[in-house]
This record gives sequence, C-alpha cells and structure tokens, in this order.
Amino acid sequence: MIIQIILGDITSLTADAIVNAANSSLLGGGGVDGAIHRKGGPAILEACKVIRARQGGCQTGDAVITTAGNLPARYVIHTVGPIWHGGNREEAALLENCYFNALALADAHQIKTIAFPNISTGVYDYPKLAAATVAWNAVHHYFDSRTSGIELVSFVCFELDNFQYYLNLYQEHHGKFNQ
Repeated sequence: MIIQIILGDITSLTADAIVNAANSSLLGGGGVDGAIHRKGGPAILEACKVIRARQGGCQTGDAVITTAGNLPARYVIHTVGPIWHGGNREEAALLENCYFNALALADAHQIKTIAFPNISTGVYDYPKLAAATVAWNAVHHYFDSRTSGIELVSFVCFELDNFQYYLNLYQEHHGKFNQ
C-alpha cells in the first residue's frame, strides 16, 4: 500500500473512492460534505436518501457508500466523524472507526484507490494535529491487521496546516518525503 499526501480539493481527485466527512443525516452540509454534494450533483443525494430510508442515516464512526455522481471518482464513501468535546467522549476511537469502516467498505467493493479528507477538523472542531495522528495510525493499523486489496491511500488536505501535519507524520515514519 502506498500513502500519498496531497494539498488540494478532494472533489477534483480521480480515485476509485473519495471519502466524505458527512453528517448523520447524509443530506449534505457544509465544508467537504457540501462541496461533494454540489459538485457530485443530485445522484449522490438520491443515493443517500435511499440509505436513509433503509437504515435512518449513518451513525458516528460508521460508513456507507454511494455513487460519485459527476465527480471524477467512482464512489463516495460517507463517514460521520465525531464532534470534539475535549477528548473525553471516545472521540479518538470514533474517529479511528471512520477510517477503519471506510477502508473495510472499500475492500468489500474491490476499491484500489481511496482518498480521505481531514475528517472532523472543520465545524466538528477536532484538533487538526490530533485528528491527523488518529487518521495516520488508523490507516496503518488497518493494513497491519488484515490483507487488503487497496493499493493507494491519499490524505487530501484542503488547508496548508493539515498538509504540514500529514507531511510531518510521513517524515517521522518513512523518512524524507519527495514532493
């Protein structure tokens, strides 16, 4: 498995799947969720409505998959990150579940390339460095604990500070990063 760190817009990325930092309603919202719904078009919302009718939305830490509509990806994996309450309400475990469940869903759909945004670091107020560390560790633990067909995991950072946090984590664990 290869890890790639990108500074850019996840909605422009060509991948088998991009991950959406969704809310539990799955009906769109702000930040990356709103951008994915706007650029992806009505097909994503319609697929989310079918999921809502079947199971009532998506719980924190869980993940569901839909079409990517007009996006250059094939699928959108929607996961609901935790709202930060100071770290005393199992936020780290719930955030780790977002990554594990998204990767497991990707494996179940034979997805080879997957891209993650910075889940929960926007309006959910999860501290960015702490969230990056949870994400980095969760992805590595996932691949250390099972066989996976996923070949490429991208961390797509819209903001420079998030990009720098991931770059630092990469350098700490893999040496110098070649940009």
